[in-house]
Amino acid sequence: MAVGHPQRLRIIAELSSGRLHVSELARRLGISRPLLYMHLQRLEEAGMVTGELELSPEGKAMKFHELVPFRVHVTVDTVLDALRADEAAKAAEAADQEGPDDVQESK
Repeated sequence: MAVGHPQRLRIIAELSSGRLHVSELARRLGISRPLLYMHLQRLEEAGMVTGELELSPEGKAMKFHELVPFRVHVTVDTVLDALRADEAAKAAEAADQEGPDDVQESK
């Protein structure tokens, strides 16, 4: 399910106030643009978000995204799956931040 990921829920929350440029959205969420594009693609495939390419007055291509009206039926299992995925991601991130000095030797 497209909204089964915490980052996608955050994207939806940010876009709820109106359309945003990709760079601004990435800055607000504190994630890289490639990661944001991956999540936006999933939301677009689910019909929840749309993206539009526009030219700035200087001729620069700018991509804006906004929400499309949608309804979601969420079950307890969906919520639990999303929480488990978030906890697993946080545990993996914490493990990545552990350095060799943090690992204790067993004797």
